[in-house]
Amino acid sequence: MKKLFYTLLNCILPFAFLAGTADAQTKKQPVDYVNPYIGNISHLLVPTYPTVHLPNSLLRVYPERDNFTANTIHGLPLVITSHRGSSAFNLSPFQGDLKNTSPTIAYGYDNEIIKPYYYEVDLDDYGINVRFAPAHQSGIYDISFSKSGPAYLIMNTRNGELSVKENVVSGFQKLGNNTRVYIYFQTDLSPLEAGKQKNGQIDSKDQSTSGQNAYLTLKYPAGTKKIRARYGISFISVEQAKRNLNREIRDYELDKVAQNGRNIWNQTLGKIAVEGTDETAKIIFYTSLYRTYERMISLSEDGQYFSAFDGKVHNDNGTPFFTDDWIWDTYRATHPLRVIIEPKMEGDMINSYLRMAQQMNDHWMPTFPEVTGDSRRMNSNHGVATIIDAYNKGLRSFNLEEAYQYCKAGITEKTLSPWSSKKAGVLDQFFKDKGYFPALPPGEKETAPEVHGFEKRQPIAVTLGTVYDEWCLGNIAGQLGKTDEAKYFLEKSKSYHTVFNPDTKFFHPKDIDGKFIQPLDYRFSGGLGARETYDENNGWLYRWDVLHNIGDLVDMIGGKQAFVDELEKMYDTPLGKSRFDFYSQLPDHTGNVGQFSMGNEPAMHIPYLYNYAGQPWRTQKRVRSLLTQWFRNDLMGIPGDEDGGGLTSFVVFSQMGFYPITPGIPMYVIGSPTFSNVKLDIGNGKKFEVTCLNYAPENKYIQSAKLNGQVWNKSWFSHEDLMKGGKLELTMGKRPNKLWASEESSIPPSFKMPAK
Repeated sequence: MKKLFYTLLNCILPFAFLAGTADAQTKKQPVDYVNPYIGNISHLLVPTYPTVHLPNSLLRVYPERDNFTANTIHGLPLVITSHRGSSAFNLSPFQGDLKNTSPTIAYGYDNEIIKPYYYEVDLDDYGINVRFAPAHQSGIYDISFSKSGPAYLIMNTRNGELSVKENVVSGFQKLGNNTRVYIYFQTDLSPLEAGKQKNGQIDSKDQSTSGQNAYLTLKYPAGTKKIRARYGISFISVEQAKRNLNREIRDYELDKVAQNGRNIWNQTLGKIAVEGTDETAKIIFYTSLYRTYERMISLSEDGQYFSAFDGKVHNDNGTPFFTDDWIWDTYRATHPLRVIIEPKMEGDMINSYLRMAQQMNDHWMPTFPEVTGDSRRMNSNHGVATIIDAYNKGLRSFNLEEAYQYCKAGITEKTLSPWSSKKAGVLDQFFKDKGYFPALPPGEKETAPEVHGFEKRQPIAVTLGTVYDEWCLGNIAGQLGKTDEAKYFLEKSKSYHTVFNPDTKFFHPKDIDGKFIQPLDYRFSGGLGARETYDENNGWLYRWDVLHNIGDLVDMIGGKQAFVDELEKMYDTPLGKSRFDFYSQLPDHTGNVGQFSMGNEPAMHIPYLYNYAGQPWRTQKRVRSLLTQWFRNDLMGIPGDEDGGGLTSFVVFSQMGFYPITPGIPMYVIGSPTFSNVKLDIGNGKKFEVTCLNYAPENKYIQSAKLNGQVWNKSWFSHEDLMKGGKLELTMGKRPNKLWASEESSIPPSFKMPAK
């Protein structure tokens, strides 16, 4: 693993773009700060992969390995078809006896370079150098060989069919739900022979192969020093894959493709410009921003797209079709970030939701839309939150009435049981009647057919998530003038009270008789992942998950000081058992500070809750410490599963100095900026600026503030303030000003029921 230190350093420092490029970078541009290696070793579950792609593009690749420490990869990647998924097909360059070929390649990371727009590595066991660059729907490889014998390219079907004709390989791989991904792969050299590989031999008479992990092999002359390959990917057909390739990559000039990708990334990341003396903070910021552009991906190909939601090819009518979104992870901050800096794209994504719902038999708003359809994972139906958040922040490019009908159907007609696409059943009727999703008493056998055998009922997560969804739905109804339905859903959105235990002041699962489940430990009860009580996180984390009415939650817990005391108690309460025991039960509950988990999305708003109790200085302190502790410029620098911007959008907002705590309420709570100046390009030639006077990296406390030149004594500001452009000016200091924004009039707004 020689030169590993220098490899990692290359991911941080600017470098002369590529060998053969004349202009060295004299000043860092945004993409130079991106370090795709951050988080490549997981704390417990899935690592963050070093993805090479253009923003929101169909084609994404990364070295397919378990962690950065893995010693093999599953061939060279050609396309990743879903976030964190495996490669479709793979490509293995080889020299030697074909009998020694394997689906995996020994991998030593020697001279590996990964940028968002470029990948290079020495496969030193084989004496092969590999270079790669992506376009939107196509990619290009340069593969250099050092040995004197014949050179081979070996392609794997995974599960599909491949055929070769002269210098072109084409075919498909089957994915789930009748979805296929197609490839058109062309090399600059014609092979001496090509065909199906079997028992270390090439059968040139059989120039196609099919099935599970079947191999197609291309043999090139002895002494071949370089093979250049370009390829297109499609979800429609091989012919469309060829068109995608010829539209994007017309020759074999890899450096040109990489330079174009670099330009695209700089333009994209440059929508937010940051200044300051902390170079590491910039690396973390721009890497986090790059992560938010991995998904959703555009499937539109020359005005058409394949939809797994009905198995058909459609015209996109000028509006790109996007998919691959785990909404449970992204609705809190990823979508709200896109509303600000990519409003057209966000509108296109919402229109994609509506198309999906149109195309599905039940016309339910999707929850986990992927390339292969809606996988209905996790709990709740938070597509409704992306709808009302976008609408209340001024996006008007989608049909709100249509969205309302699909959201309403998803919440009221589909079962609320997690990980299920079944229709509503007896438990859903109970929720409708009683206002909470009932828990199963310990030891009682499950009989409800809609409940997933492994995922269980997750009663508190379902209850709290659904009442928030109902609040969102009620707000949409209100916007549409549906007064009675608005009143109904807004009233139902208060039913989090039904599972609040006034004695313990925790949200506590109840059985069908209305009795709190006993005994219950808010740290440990609920089995694996606490799925019988909460979900992935324990009762301490779900204690704060009332996004739409935090002011009411403050009162329920005992008022402002009691609320602050209980927040502090959460951070102070130890795991209560060995790490081995704790994480064997709660592997998602990582990034711990006491019972707080920075490694999972339901925690992201919690550090900002102090603002609602009149102590924003504590938010400033806590957000800064969490960023320092858990989001670092190293291989373990992400504390949990980074689900396509799910966690890193928290970093982007927090480093800018504000956070969208309640999607649906068009405002942002103020935290503590890590930069001296932030400028957001909000379009139409306007910018919103956050600037810090008396800036120093250690000065995390706000002493005073001005908004557009006016004294600002509130710990929040509106989306309207942001979109008008202007400046939020913060005077910073090393120690807290506990009086700033501490009055009742300074507290961020919460939902209030309309007057009767």
